[in-house]
Formats: sequence, structure tokens, C-alpha cells
Amino acid sequence: MCNIPNIQKKMLTHNNIMYLIKKYKTPIWVYNANIIIKQIKKLEKFDIIRFAQKSCSNIHILKLMKKNNVKIDAVSLGEIKRAIIAGFKPNNNDIVFTSDILENKVLREVIQKKIPVNAGSVDMLKKIGKVSPGHSVWIRINPKFGNGHHIKTNTGGDTSKHGIWNPIEALSIINQYNLNLIGLHMHIGSGVNTENLYQVCKSMKKNAIQLNKKIKFISAGGGLKIPYSDQDKETDIENYYNKWNHTKKIISSTLKCPIKLEIEPGRFLVGQSGILIAKVYTVKNMGNNTFVLINSGFNDLIRPTLYGSYHKISVMYQNIKNKNNIPMIKSIIAGPLCESGDVFTVKETGIIFPRILPQVSPGDYIIIHDTGAYGASMSSNYNSRPFIPEILYIKEKFKLIRRRQTIQEMLSLETSI
Repeated sequence: MCNIPNIQKKMLTHNNIMYLIKKYKTPIWVYNANIIIKQIKKLEKFDIIRFAQKSCSNIHILKLMKKNNVKIDAVSLGEIKRAIIAGFKPNNNDIVFTSDILENKVLREVIQKKIPVNAGSVDMLKKIGKVSPGHSVWIRINPKFGNGHHIKTNTGGDTSKHGIWNPIEALSIINQYNLNLIGLHMHIGSGVNTENLYQVCKSMKKNAIQLNKKIKFISAGGGLKIPYSDQDKETDIENYYNKWNHTKKIISSTLKCPIKLEIEPGRFLVGQSGILIAKVYTVKNMGNNTFVLINSGFNDLIRPTLYGSYHKISVMYQNIKNKNNIPMIKSIIAGPLCESGDVFTVKETGIIFPRILPQVSPGDYIIIHDTGAYGASMSSNYNSRPFIPEILYIKEKFKLIRRRQTIQEMLSLETSI
């Protein structure tokens, strides 16, 4: 296998993988709870860890978060419902709703459940203020700059739809409708460079002091990096925390009120916990290229197609006997979809980029690593392919946390009318 952390190797034995394949077939998602817990502990200096559940929204993953004292960020009515089913309480800051619009069905829910709203637009504040004066709100500030591992994950600056450009305008609406401003939120992108950290902290400090309102929380947002490749480095958490904590202390001292510091990770908590297991169905030589086609496509894992994202890939043979001296060859790993872009080995530009991998044959297996974030949660039924199972490795046992969708279930939304 490729360079896999020891904490993951215990789960990824040949016997374990073959057991899962035999019981649940392929393709399947598998998550390691030990890695999620390990990542949570790295952030324990922050006053509040709030999981961006859009990265991995399975209810059983949310229950694991709650058990480890992590709170929840929800960005839709469905995510609010998931959080409540997982045991989060809606009226004690367990859940914060973040968005740039406020649909009527969501408005009714946040009012009824008294869920704080992290507003990304002035119109959101007007809408909630007209029907629920005194409601607890945050201002999501667009600091007028952004960053991320890809242009599509940049959430700041004038090319981003997210956040409020003029917080002073937002404050006037909050005062007009007597809303309860409890926090300021700032998130500039996913996979951000720590070089931007000083600039973000400076912007938060400047905006908080200009608004001059006693608040309870500031949020550093998310975007913490994980090492998808062996060359990548994980975010320096100690440095990240120290800079934000210093910022918190200055704001708290200036405004003369106690403030809690939140961090809002998604991929940092779950990304490295997940793998996608798929079966090799054919190996095709196309001119100078060798295509290895598996039974999982971008309907399951869209990140490589959408962002040109890199994921480690390893091979698991159906029979490990007589597998010595296997040649390493340039391989393009691709899926079964009726799309030329259904390829897992691409550059950020989308250009096909073969990997040097052990030679495989039909019946062998491909494992795509670090798929715990934005894998299952971004899956679709494209090409009318059902959602695949999710398995959680917890307390050294495998637990089915989402069964495979049947074709009948997928079609029932259309045939039951």
C-alpha cells in the first residue's frame, strides 16, 4: 500500500478488506472512528469545536461528534434535522445555522427551535428580524479577500458569494429589529494557507472593534488542511490556535466582555478517516495509456472531477499468494460512468495524470484514500446508480451506518406518484 498512517493500517488489513467486500460488496465507503477522535483531540485548546457537517453528514458520524463534545454547523433544513436526530439540542448553542439565504421553511424551523443564525446576507437579518425580534444571530463577515486549495473553494473576496461585505450595514439592521448579536464569523476558504492567518486575524479584530458590540463568540471558520499527498503538510494547529487566541484576548479586552473562540472544521476531522473500496472490472490499453476501470465513478467521489483533487490510491489483490515481483506501471484509474471526465487520476487542471501503481487484473481491488470529507456527502444518482453503503470502524468492529440504496428505492420517487 501507499504511505498510510499506522492508526489506519489496523483497519486496512487484507482480511478486514476482504471481509467487508464479501459482506457488503463493492463499492463501499469505510470510516475509521479512531482517526476522527484523534483529530478532535488536536483541537481541544479551542473553546468550541463546531463540525461543518456538510463534509460528512451521516447521522452516526454526527453522534460520534456529539459523544466527543463537538457542536454542529448546519447549512440546510436537512442538516438541522440530521443534527437533532443525532442528539444535538437546538436551543443551547449545539446547532448554528449558516447560510446566505433564509428560505421560509428554514425560517420557521430556526424560530421554533430557537437556533442561532449565522447570517451571510443583510436580507437574512431583515427576514428574521421582521418575525422574530430578539433572535440570536451572528454576522458572517466577508473580509474582502479569500484563499483555498481551488478557486471553487475560495469563500472570501469579491469573487465569492459568501458573507456580508459591509458589517456596519448589518449592524444597523440588527439594531433596527432588536436582534441579539452573539458572534462574528470569518471563513476565507477551504484548504487555506497559514500565511493568510495573520491577515484573517487582523480583519476579525478590526471588524469586531469597529462594530463595538458586546458579543459572546468569534469563529475562526474552517479550511484546515490535511495531507492528501505525502508532500502535503497538516496545518500547524499550535500556531493556528495561538494566533487566534491572541486575537480573541485583544477583542475581549477592548470590548470588555468574555468571548469564546470557535473553530469550524470539516475535512480536518473526517477527511483522513475515510476510504473508498472499488473492484477492478477491466484493464484497457489505449495507445500509450493503460486504463484501469473500476465500479465506482464520480457519482460516488466527485472531488477529482470537480477540483482536480489528489487522493492516494493503493491496490488490494483478491488473492495475495504469488504476488511477488509485481511490475509497477503507469495507470489511469477511471470509473464506469458514461462521461469522459469520470477519471480519478487527474491534475488540478483536469488533465489526465497517470499514477505509478502495481499492475492489477480484473477481480482485484482499488482503494482510494482520504475520502472521508466530501465523498459520500457529495454523492449523486448520476447514471441512475444507487448510493453505496457507509461502514464505520469503531471499537475494532465494523458497523453498517448506511445500507446500499436499491434501484427500486431510487425509482420510487418517480413511480409512486
